[in-house]
Amino acid sequence: MLAIDIDYLSDTLNALLAIPSPTGFTDEVARHVCEELDRLGVFYELTRRGAVRARLPGRSTRPARAFVSHLDTLGAQVKGLKENGRLELVPIGTWSARFAEGARVRVITESGAYSGTILPLKASGHTYNDEVDSLPVGWPFVELRVDAYARCKADLDKLGIEIGDIVAVEPQPEFLDNGYIVSRHLDNKAGVAVMLAALKAFLDSGTVPTVDLFWLFTIAEETGHGASSILTPDIASLIAIDNGTSAPGQASEEFGVTIAMGDQTGPFDYHLTRKIARLCAENAIKHQKDVFRYYRSDAASAVEAGADVRTALITFGVDASHGYERIHMHALRSLAELVTAYGASPVEIQRDAAEFASLEGFTEQPVEEAAQTLSPDTTRLRAEPGER
Repeated sequence: MLAIDIDYLSDTLNALLAIPSPTGFTDEVARHVCEELDRLGVFYELTRRGAVRARLPGRSTRPARAFVSHLDTLGAQVKGLKENGRLELVPIGTWSARFAEGARVRVITESGAYSGTILPLKASGHTYNDEVDSLPVGWPFVELRVDAYARCKADLDKLGIEIGDIVAVEPQPEFLDNGYIVSRHLDNKAGVAVMLAALKAFLDSGTVPTVDLFWLFTIAEETGHGASSILTPDIASLIAIDNGTSAPGQASEEFGVTIAMGDQTGPFDYHLTRKIARLCAENAIKHQKDVFRYYRSDAASAVEAGADVRTALITFGVDASHGYERIHMHALRSLAELVTAYGASPVEIQRDAAEFASLEGFTEQPVEEAAQTLSPDTTRLRAEPGER
């Protein structure tokens, strides 16, 4: 594995967090990534809508490998202009209104942006007393207060606010001296920063990867589109870099790499996930495995779109995902190190260079029963003849 520039990783993440990019409003963050790739001297292509595909040439072109993270974040959209001068909202992506309450935001209109706050419909204890605590949680029970003169719907019209305007939630990041990072939208600005830091490590060291490496940055993962249309036929394996779910009942941690063995779409590729685990062990990268129940990533959208690629998901553990999130720099550094280790590792399944081939060289999975060794005082596995 290669050395990672931690200052670059941190600065890159901070710069990304400063750019509002809810799904549907990603032009500026895509432009930012392209300008950084230009600065690094890396070839890239930009799709019509703004997804980015960069390529670092390897010693061979096939079977190419790819890493993917998404530039888009959660947010909201104006659903209606209310008679009380507030805005009705619908979420962009899947997140709870519980985490929207109290959020500082920007309402982005064609004529400019307004700051504001998302509040529950009954926000003042001095007015509503205990009803403040009994109000249900949900998007129908919040509204956006714009920081401008808006006492009625007509005032909102004068401000130029319209149905469909994008609402970007302020991340309010904190980079603590002990390595913790607290912010909204670490999903998945942190994954993007990891990819750029790993790419820089290849360039700084002059290391040529085993095969071509593609660095994919998508713009609609939070709404389910993700990597559905950005792969090339050369790409045989796709590793998504995203957030793990550090919570009770999960094995994810805020330290090291959390390898997802499966999510709600099913298991990830048997051979690729186990190679990743081996690389972690061989390079002394702290890691753990987890299975996510209510989770999908860019890898799922690629496979569902018909891409015949091996997929895996490597993650940084996030506490309170899709809320006010917390991660640790140790996980980000570990992920970037793993990306470099994988990119420089030999290709073990040469047959993957072809989209279609014969049975020769096809992979195998263990099917034999595992040897069972008993200690002398362990109960016998099988009854002796005549016993039941």
